Amino acid sequence: MGHREDLLEGAKRCLLEKGFVRTTARDIVKESRTNLASIGYHYGSKDALLAQAYVSLVEGMGDTFEGGESAGLTTEPGSVERFREVWSNIIGTLRPGSVWRLSMEIVVMGDQLPEVRDHLAVAQREAGRALIALLMGGREEDVSDETVATLGMFYVTLMTGLIAQWTFDPKTAPGAEQLTEGLRQVIEAATRK
Repeated sequence: MGHREDLLEGAKRCLLEKGFVRTTARDIVKESRTNLASIGYHYGSKDALLAQAYVSLVEGMGDTFEGGESAGLTTEPGSVERFREVWSNIIGTLRPGSVWRLSMEIVVMGDQLPEVRDHLAVAQREAGRALIALLMGGREEDVSDETVATLGMFYVTLMTGLIAQWTFDPKTAPGAEQLTEGLRQVIEAATRK
């Protein structure tokens, strides 16, 4: 591995251990066994490196849920059962030190780090695209931008709220069964004549 990759891996470890605010450039250098000049040379700034590390962590979490049956998904894409199964899997990853919990720090401090926020805004749209493929079936590259702007952002909003609730109070946060029952109630109310 070269300095670029070493920095990225070191930054990922620092993010999971310390978060964005408490991670310093020196922490990253120490963790990656590189030097301070490497950060500027390869990434431009510490914040840009941390943003890239965060995106890489999120992509790694997304890989956990891809692959249909190999990822433990056995239900019909687009079904209420798939909805329950996917959210159950996501909830299973909401633990201290997880990338999802790190997301709450980003939400709170986004206006203080515009470079990070702008980079992650693009990543958020791609997260919506990935959630659509995961929940509805198909390939991410086949999901239209219009569908990402509606259904994808609906799923991202649901996920952000879920992460916030699990971060705030995991004892009272909803589980997959509660989310699925809520979805059933919404469908019933929307289709009532």
